Amino acid sequence: MARALYIHWPFCAKKCPYCDFNSHVRDQVDVALWENALLADMRHEAGATRKEALTSIFFGGGTPSLMPPALVARLLAEAEKLWGFAPDIEITLEANPSSVEAARFADLSAAGVNRVSLGVQSLDDAKLRFLGRLHGAREAVAALQIAQSTFGRISFDLIYALPDHTMQTWRDELSRALSFGTSHMSLYQLTIEPGTRFETDVRRGEFAPLDDDAAADLFALTAELTNAAGLPAYEISNHAKPGEESRHNLTYWRYQDYFGIGPGAHGRRDGYATTRHRKPENWLAAIERNGSGLREERPLASNEQAAEALLMGLRLREGIALPALASRLGFAAETLIDNVAVERHLSAGLLWRDGGRLGVSADGMPMLDALLADIVADELVTA
Repeated sequence: MARALYIHWPFCAKKCPYCDFNSHVRDQVDVALWENALLADMRHEAGATRKEALTSIFFGGGTPSLMPPALVARLLAEAEKLWGFAPDIEITLEANPSSVEAARFADLSAAGVNRVSLGVQSLDDAKLRFLGRLHGAREAVAALQIAQSTFGRISFDLIYALPDHTMQTWRDELSRALSFGTSHMSLYQLTIEPGTRFETDVRRGEFAPLDDDAAADLFALTAELTNAAGLPAYEISNHAKPGEESRHNLTYWRYQDYFGIGPGAHGRRDGYATTRHRKPENWLAAIERNGSGLREERPLASNEQAAEALLMGLRLREGIALPALASRLGFAAETLIDNVAVERHLSAGLLWRDGGRLGVSADGMPMLDALLADIVADELVTA
């Protein structure tokens, strides 16, 4: 079974107006202090569970490409010492495509990073300004080219369904993005998240989000273009050449164990849910006080695990094997889902079933959230 490690670096040069991630802007960061704290958090996790080799590590944020490469190397060396690495371990680091951070790519590769995920977000300067990004389109393409010559595997993100996106503008931008030949792309519709500056802007009438029908048309166009380019969606927003899927994210979506360290990081291990303190200063204080950044560690009831596994697994094109999940958690397979709702959506072509495996069809994916709310058994959610 896959076991993964997530390392959260919470710092950014600037907070983007759409972002609700646990990211913070600080004038200075004491790297030595953070190294010791992250190592302590990692050692706590390693001591809390059985020792099995890691299959993936993911540096997320925040902006992990702001981390000194020497710190990345130190954390990887400790992780290998504590757990061991699978022979083909995937080690991903999220990076902003600025020239300053691209200059670190060779050193990050030497530290052990073998996959990079670039936050390009757009190939249009006006849209990048709207999104509050610090880089320009030309700088992003240059960073992508450096990454392609440095790392074995590359992914990059784009945000679409912006207020002025049309079918033609998105077709042009996505077609150009696909022409770079990366093996993985994450394509996210702009979502107005609570607590973000964009939520305030929308409330004040400074801009209006794209309407749902137009966004659905763009979703369909995305599927058309990525399928034609050989990067079909394996998850609702993630596209890859066969065999190039993000192994780390598959660990989440297949509901396998992962450790989370750093401010705000979540984990799922051996039937327990773990949560770290979100604010960097509170997390550091917890490390000093307790030897870990844990805010909460609690056992998950079987119904919670089943509900989480369904909500995650049905995001995937491969769907989920209900008998295997039921056996793992001690349920009867038919009690995991609302069978009446499932039959209705099967008849409408929004779901598919193959033996004991259930999945959401291409037609159903635009309605994923509503489908999940309808088909996961009420007993799992309310028990």
